[in-house]
Amino acid sequence: MSSETRETFGRVGIWSGALHGSRTDDAGRKAIAEAVAELEELKYGTLWIGGSPSVEDAAAVVAATRTVTVATGILSIWDHTAEEVAAGIAAIGAGSRGRFVLGLGVSHGPMVPQYSKPYSAMVGYLDALDAASPPVGPESRVLAALGPKMLKLATGRALGAHPYLVTTEHTAEARAALGPDALLAPELSVVLDTDTDRARTTARNMLAMYLQLPNYTENLLRLGFSESDFDGGGSVRLLDALFALGDAGRVKARTQEYLDAGADHVALQVLTAEEGGGGLPRAEWRELAKAFGDEL
Repeated sequence: MSSETRETFGRVGIWSGALHGSRTDDAGRKAIAEAVAELEELKYGTLWIGGSPSVEDAAAVVAATRTVTVATGILSIWDHTAEEVAAGIAAIGAGSRGRFVLGLGVSHGPMVPQYSKPYSAMVGYLDALDAASPPVGPESRVLAALGPKMLKLATGRALGAHPYLVTTEHTAEARAALGPDALLAPELSVVLDTDTDRARTTARNMLAMYLQLPNYTENLLRLGFSESDFDGGGSVRLLDALFALGDAGRVKARTQEYLDAGADHVALQVLTAEEGGGGLPRAEWRELAKAFGDEL
């Protein structure tokens, strides 16, 4: 991957599960368009549309912005056929299509009735994207990769990997597995709250659901955590390893830890207690942009 490609992602981006225009009304779509336009003005490098988005959700964000990279984080291969995805990408205006990146993942068995042989399913999906007309090649896609096999696949069949809910230790291991040239863009969840107990409560409210999904728990066990770390929504040790909790300066420092561990880009997901962990936390996005300053 070229330095120019890394430059298009930037060092820091925003990951949000609230950017789905297909899941809201006209007022909601207007709010999303205004929010992503501001994120672009704040100079975040990439906007990641979280929560199993469609290409159409991403296309709306592309249309509402001018220069920022837009990525799905992550589109489930079980929700859309490769042919549908390729057709949706082809429908994005030619002048903007180059700043769209297709993030793909295999989701989770408890969430997908047809879940079977996820690695083989991903290989077949990538084959179908390569064969589509027009094709969606490795230069415009990333994979949600946690374990060794999927990380290796992300090296050869995509720009690289977009791991979710990972530690700095995982980032270092992923960099070693990917090699020096592939993109590594982990997500990092953030709670901007200097009340530590309250911040941990907000983090646990988000984490509890993910601790029911074996792809995540098995990865955390590989990293040295134990089953007891999953009790009650997550131990303090687990929360401190997975989240950035505190003020904007602390978030900046935690982001740097991931970059130092080998990440090229860090996608920040801001959680807020007031919005149930989601929403469009524009004040927090502004606060973070101010803290990072010219480093975005």
